[in-house]
This record gives sequence, C-alpha cells and structure tokens, in this order.
Amino acid sequence: MNKDISYDAVMARKKDIMKQAVGIDYDKFESGGIAFDYERMMRETGYTLQEMQDIQSETGVGNTPVLELKNLTRLARQLAPEGKGARIFIKDEASNPSGSFKARRAAVSVYHAKKLGYKGVIAATSGNYGAGVASQAAMRGLKCIVVQECYDSRGVGQPEIIEKARKCEALGAEVVQLTVGPELFYTFLRLLEDTGYFNASLYTPFGIAGVETLGYEIAMQFREREGRDPDVVVATNAGGGNLTGTARGLIKAGALNTQIVGASVNLKGLHMASDKQFNRKSFTTGHTGFGIPFSTWPDRSDVPRSAGRPLRYLDRYVTVNQGEVFYITEALAQIEGIERGPAGNTSLAAAFSIAQELDQDKIVLVQETEYTGAGKHIQPQLTFARENGIQIIIGNPEDEVPGENIILPEHPRLIKAKDLDLNKLRKSYIKNCIDIMKITSFSDEDIKSLGEDSKSSTEFVISTLKELGINI
Repeated sequence: MNKDISYDAVMARKKDIMKQAVGIDYDKFESGGIAFDYERMMRETGYTLQEMQDIQSETGVGNTPVLELKNLTRLARQLAPEGKGARIFIKDEASNPSGSFKARRAAVSVYHAKKLGYKGVIAATSGNYGAGVASQAAMRGLKCIVVQECYDSRGVGQPEIIEKARKCEALGAEVVQLTVGPELFYTFLRLLEDTGYFNASLYTPFGIAGVETLGYEIAMQFREREGRDPDVVVATNAGGGNLTGTARGLIKAGALNTQIVGASVNLKGLHMASDKQFNRKSFTTGHTGFGIPFSTWPDRSDVPRSAGRPLRYLDRYVTVNQGEVFYITEALAQIEGIERGPAGNTSLAAAFSIAQELDQDKIVLVQETEYTGAGKHIQPQLTFARENGIQIIIGNPEDEVPGENIILPEHPRLIKAKDLDLNKLRKSYIKNCIDIMKITSFSDEDIKSLGEDSKSSTEFVISTLKELGINI
C-alpha cells in the first residue's frame, strides 16, 4: 500500500521519520512536563572528548591555528580610551577540510551514521554545514544529499547560498534546491523516509558535541601560548550550535572564567520565511532572524530536542550591522592579509568593538573563521543587494535599516556592538515553553530545568511565571 505523501500526512509522521533517521529515542529524556534531561541526552548519545578528537583527526579536522590580529588590535587601541584595547585573536577554522568549523559537527555525525550502518546522510542547510557533511561523507564512503532553501518565487538565488551549493556538488553531494517556505522541511522528511539515510542534523548531540573539541582546543592553545585562558570568546550565533559546543568545550577544559559572547547581524524587521524579504538581506546565517528565535525556542529545529541551546551558556549577546561586517571583512583582508568569509567576521566586528572596552592586557578571541569564495565576497554581495533595491551608503551604521539599506562605516570608530537584553530573551524562552508545550502546572523539576536552560535561577523563573499570570 502506497504511503500518503500529502503535506499533512508527511508532517504527521515527522516523529517516526526522525526517530528512524537519527537513531535516538528522545522520549526517554522527557519528564512528561517541561523538564528534560539535557545532560543525559548529551552523555548517552554523544562521544567522549577524546573519542571525538580521534574521529576528527582521522579526516584532518581540528587542531586549527590561533592567529593574533596585531594590526586590528593596533587600530582598536587608537580608537579606544587610554589603556584600553584588548589583544584580538582568531581561531582559523577555515583550515578545516571543508573550510569552516562545521567540519567538526559533520565529522562526528557522518562517523556515527557509518557506524550505525546507514548508506548515506542528508542535511537540510543553506550554509557551510552542507559542505562539511559532503566532505566527510566522501571521506567515509557514504552518499550525501544536501537540501537548500535557495530561491525566492522568481527563481532568484542568493549568491552566497549558490556558492555553497557549488562547493557541496564539487565534494560529491547531490544538492536539492528549493524556494523559501514550508516545502523545505516537507521535502527533507520525504527524502529521509524514501532513502532511509541518516539525518545529519545540525542539532543532534553528535553535531553539537563535535564542536566541543573547538572550545577545548582554544583553552589548551592559549594556555600553551599565553599561559592562560582568553578573557572573552565571541561566537557568531544563529541556530545556537556553534556557541553551545564551543562553550561546552571550554567548560570541559576548566576555562570557567572565560566570558561567552554571542554575536549576530542585526536583521530586525526582516522575516526569514518571507518570499518578498528573502533576498533583501545580505547574510544567510549568523543573523538575528535565526539567532533570536533559536535562542528563545531552540526546539524549532529538525529534531525533537535540539542539542544547541545557547541561552544555557550566554554571558552576553550583541548585534552588529551588515555594513559593519562588510567593513571588517575588508579590513581583515587589507590590513591583516587574511581573506575570510562573512560568518566569522560577524564575531570579528563585535570583537573589534568589545576590545575597545577592555584593558590592553586582556584577550578577545573570535572562535571561528570560514572560507571565502565567489558568492561570499563583498562585491557580489553588495551588487546583489543593489539589484534587489537596497541602497549602499557610506555613513553611520546606526542609521542602517535592514531590507532598505546597507551603511558602510565612514570611519572604524563607528563600529559598535549593541547589547541585547538577556533577561528579556530568558523571559521569552520561558513563555514559549508554556505556550508551545501547553503546560498549566509546574513541578520543581520543571522550574529547575527552566532555570538551567535560561542560565537564570529558580527565583527568576518563578518571578517570570508570576508576570505571566501563573501562580506557583
């Protein structure tokens, strides 16, 4: 008997499809209420740090260099108050086989898929992860399908996404390109069901744990090089896995005093699922269109419980504007001689600003870079923006309006990271838990879990619940 492949029928089978494609029974980590055992999920379905390092080393992933950006540091000190201007470093993840830190996530996921006997892997991603999965699948002898949300209804695709599709295809993957909208997840589920391939999701414990080696390496490298841990680590934040994995690795290394800062490009006002607005942004990842919703409700991902939970680890969350990231991308190339793509440079723009707040003996690390290529370069991005009616202006980025203009700073002193209110995000997360899970009564375990997931406290959770009209 043929299966019903209507949209509603496929979505109704989502839980069973995911269980078959990931090999994880998420139900055993649930409590029946809001609480779920996150650490048990990571522990029982992941690998030890040493095992992940061994897995990654088999395919040339990891042990990437740390580079000090002396010229950018010098520029930051010229702009900073006297005695301020921390040293700026980057962890050069572009030296991984597929050109980004995502190779770490892919290495563990693809290894696990082969270990379980899957013949192929599928990833739904428009970003660097697709190239990471394609690269690792080629090395492990598995088939690979990458599903991309690439075009608007006119058939116009973003140059950065098209660039990544070329890279995936060059590495042997089949790329399925779709228009923006609900068809992405529907097509993804159908492919998983039809092929029986492994869901190499960005948000499984395997994918997040693979990034722990990055955080651990940071601590070890700085202790060897500088005799101490970095004071601040800045991570570009979108779906949350980058920040989560890095923070967990730092914690495993005992770097408990390192401040974890998330950074996203400000795309306030643009809806990521809007066909009209899809091509009115110049960043496909690392922006608030993903960073905010995934922080305040991480389980919107393609698995029942996301292992990427940034609010558990964030000490500070800042935004930068599109023009500021373009500016710092060019500055990195022209005064440091290092050409890298936009994702890591989102964090670099934030780090350049944050460094000016700190004493000169402090260390700020941008924890990843990415490769650059034809569609990722500044000029194709700005040309594409002009073609879609976006004004390109030199002036003050404070005046930038996402979807209307991109303002390149007329002077580097105008690059300013802006803080988001973490308590507001924490309250949004708690409210989303109640609304989405339809919970009306709360156990002590639920309240404790909400506190851990929001890096707050029992008192904060209870106070928030009372604000929402819920008496405990």
